[in-house]
Amino acid sequence: MKPFTFILILFLSLFVTLFSCSNQSSKSRKPVCSISIQPAKTNYVFGEKISVNITTKVKNGEIKSIKVFYQNELLKESKELNFNIEGIEIKTLGNSIIKVEAVKTDGLSNTQLKTIHTLSNTVPEKLTYKIVNTYPHSKEYFTEGFEFHGGYIYEGTGENGSSAIHKVNLSSGKAVQSVELNEKYFGEGITVLNNKIYQLTYRAKKGFVYDFNSFALIDSFQFSSTTNEGWGLTNDGKYLIMSDGSQFLTWLDTVDFSIIKRVEVGNNKAIYKNINELEYIEGTIYANVYTTEMIVQIDPETGRILSEINFPDIIKMYHNQKDRIDYMNGIAWDDKNKRLYITGKLWPKLFEIELIP
Repeated sequence: MKPFTFILILFLSLFVTLFSCSNQSSKSRKPVCSISIQPAKTNYVFGEKISVNITTKVKNGEIKSIKVFYQNELLKESKELNFNIEGIEIKTLGNSIIKVEAVKTDGLSNTQLKTIHTLSNTVPEKLTYKIVNTYPHSKEYFTEGFEFHGGYIYEGTGENGSSAIHKVNLSSGKAVQSVELNEKYFGEGITVLNNKIYQLTYRAKKGFVYDFNSFALIDSFQFSSTTNEGWGLTNDGKYLIMSDGSQFLTWLDTVDFSIIKRVEVGNNKAIYKNINELEYIEGTIYANVYTTEMIVQIDPETGRILSEINFPDIIKMYHNQKDRIDYMNGIAWDDKNKRLYITGKLWPKLFEIELIP
């Protein structure tokens, strides 16, 4: 074959190949959505209404559906490539998600997320207090859980090797009944519900269930939290309510310990982390804020802080300066007599207090 003929054939082959490829159908591409929120802000306010604009670009093919969700609740489904949703009410503190799912007729889909950050629309009431009575409290108790039932304090204590649950005589501060945890566990919050005592552990992601009267261990369970830790525990008469050192409160089923719901806790200025020991009192949740001398009252439906109480140096005059003491932690409510008790880790005193607007 002559060189010229070979080059001509090669050229024609390349031309045919290129022409053939250029006429092949383009590969299907995912739809691309963009989310625009008005008004555009860094922080939104609980109860505020926003508008969301959804714009979708499709390189080829046709859109089958575009679904828009707020916190996994479907807001709208459409085939329009550009549309607005007006008047979306923000009902979640902290971070919430606007999600768009776009699906083409060929089944190819894409998802876009946009996070909005929300603060409370409620300015917490500032409360003060007065001390009504003081009672002895064991300086050996690293207090993690604290409840009042039938005239006694039920106290869950922490630290490996000294974690336990104690039934304590209020007047004497002495335990009349106790059950100890294996030293490999660091005990955390406790609560009494359905004639049982529930107890969390710190980092083992394990909880224990005891018979209320005998303190006999009758069950154990695994739990999930946002930090993989267990901190405070209370109940609303139906579900367990757990804190985990974050800004979240988590409701747990008492049968299979699955998560019922979560709320974030905050006021009109910030989202509060380090939510610790909990007490459910007449429809609201009172919580210690770890490393502070503050107790906050929380709306369980929304996580909004309703009131804040500071206890500056409440323990200062009641302990020897050589004693080891730790942070305030422990809230107990005598529902029958409407009495509120507080204490702290390794504190020598337990206080009955009255809150004052």
